[in-house]
Amino acid sequence: MSERTTEHAMHRIFTDHESNVRSYCRNFPAIFQSARGAILTDISGREWIDFLCGAGAVNYGHNHPALKRAVLDYLADDGLVHGLDLHSTAKAQFLEAFQSHILKPRSLEYRVQFTGPTGANAVEAAFKLARKVTGRRGIVAFTHGYHGLTLGALAATANNYFRGAANVTMGDVTFMPYDGWLGAGVDTLAVFERYLKDPSSGMDLPAAVVVETTQGEGGINVASVDWLRGLADLCRRYDILLIIDDIQAGCGRTGPFFSFERAQLKPDLVTMSKSIGAYGLPMSLVLIRPDLDVWKPGEHTGTFRGNNLAFIAATAAIETFWVGTEMVRTVRARAGELRESLRAIAAHHAGRIEPRGIGLLQGFACDEPALAKAISRAAFERGLIVECAGAHDEVIKTMPPLTIGSTELARGCDLLREAVDAAVEGRP
Repeated sequence: MSERTTEHAMHRIFTDHESNVRSYCRNFPAIFQSARGAILTDISGREWIDFLCGAGAVNYGHNHPALKRAVLDYLADDGLVHGLDLHSTAKAQFLEAFQSHILKPRSLEYRVQFTGPTGANAVEAAFKLARKVTGRRGIVAFTHGYHGLTLGALAATANNYFRGAANVTMGDVTFMPYDGWLGAGVDTLAVFERYLKDPSSGMDLPAAVVVETTQGEGGINVASVDWLRGLADLCRRYDILLIIDDIQAGCGRTGPFFSFERAQLKPDLVTMSKSIGAYGLPMSLVLIRPDLDVWKPGEHTGTFRGNNLAFIAATAAIETFWVGTEMVRTVRARAGELRESLRAIAAHHAGRIEPRGIGLLQGFACDEPALAKAISRAAFERGLIVECAGAHDEVIKTMPPLTIGSTELARGCDLLREAVDAAVEGRP
């Protein structure tokens, strides 16, 4: 069979046998075969620059040599791969590296709970623990927030498209306005506190507040430092646990390892996933303030909470990128380059697109969803993968690898500029 026939046959396999729920492949309909760094390659050899990065699961690019070598060496030595929560050398190495190079330099003290492999698993565990600690049921989440699609996490996810798929009542979560949601000059924390202070507001004192310091899926909404600090203070004053969801914005995506470092916060609980597994390997965890670790053995479990391959890759990533401050400087440099490129594109189309974001989680809001979707399609046709986000998919979201070089980043931005020009002018 020819390559064309083979490709056609493969597409038929997906169409005939895979669930209708598939999504990314509809927007980026190639059959990918290999990947290295910021480049994805399909079965015909065509290449794309990847500004999606597995929705943040491959912050260090695809198949980074140092991470690949660590994984291959471990497998070659018959290292334990699946281990439930048994002790293993791989887990010990990760915990030691995480403590020595991530937590201790930032004066953070946490216990680490390994959950099931997805971010939603970590969120579910954090909610469950917060309720157990406080004896209260309610969770406060924020407009445009995204925390996963299992039922507990979905209850705190704001988007009606995702919520509508559940077809069950989702309770015990109250939504408050995120920073800026009510417009410039409106103190949304004052609104939140008004609910807490008024005994007739209808809001019971919640167990916890869950927040993303930068909302990725919600449209690249960046909370200000003052707002984040005010939220932490509000939680302290009302004895509410603060959960930071660092699943997409963490592991260096916004610059420092934790996205909340810019506000100098010390959350009670932190959920992590995606790039904590470093190589695209599934791994999720909850960081727990030590006095809150009131779990009894086996109260929250899961068959795949001991992914030793992910421990190996994560340890290699920490030791390769997070000893010292070089990675933070690199991200800041690339972020500045990306910001300048996006601003230049936006200036050329003033009124149609507006730049936004932080670190290497940036993009721009379009004046209508159709424009954002057209930009994403045009970018794909030109060799760039970039997705839409926001309540109406009206935001173009760029998430290049943290390890991308200046030349490759500039090439990706050039492709994005060409795509924007084409989409605005109504060209394919």
